[in-house]
Amino acid sequence: MKNLREQAQNTQLSFLQVAEIEVSYRPHFKAIDRPKINGSKVCFEILLANWNINTIEYREEFNVLMLNRNNKVIGIFQASTGGQAGTVVDPKQIFGVALKANAAAIIVSHNHPSGNLTPSSEDIKVTNRLVECGKLLDLPVLDHIIITNDSYLSFADEGLL
Repeated sequence: MKNLREQAQNTQLSFLQVAEIEVSYRPHFKAIDRPKINGSKVCFEILLANWNINTIEYREEFNVLMLNRNNKVIGIFQASTGGQAGTVVDPKQIFGVALKANAAAIIVSHNHPSGNLTPSSEDIKVTNRLVECGKLLDLPVLDHIIITNDSYLSFADEGLL
């Protein structure tokens, strides 16, 4: 009987333990050296330079540029990797990372392995959802860039935001 009571107390104590969450940011460069986004072309160039060019025509990926208040890139987050026809986008993950990075704005992006830059209805739906989430958090989505290995489409340039 005593042994069962001790086991119950030990089990109850384990439910009281929680993990510590720590947020840190350790850039390996000076703030002045961060690239500044001043248009969709620069954004495309930064994205392409940081994309795995070996898989850009193989599988779809969804990446997010985190920007500071001066539109300088503070980091890139790979939100998801999918298959040839799509990938899952989780707004909670995207905005959770953006908030932890203390981003002032974000630019979302994904590739089309087919090489076709036309946004799908799902691309438009996801973009609108992310824009609405950003408004609630005062963390605007400035653009959604669809890229291929040699070109891009900007939702902002096309009036789709």
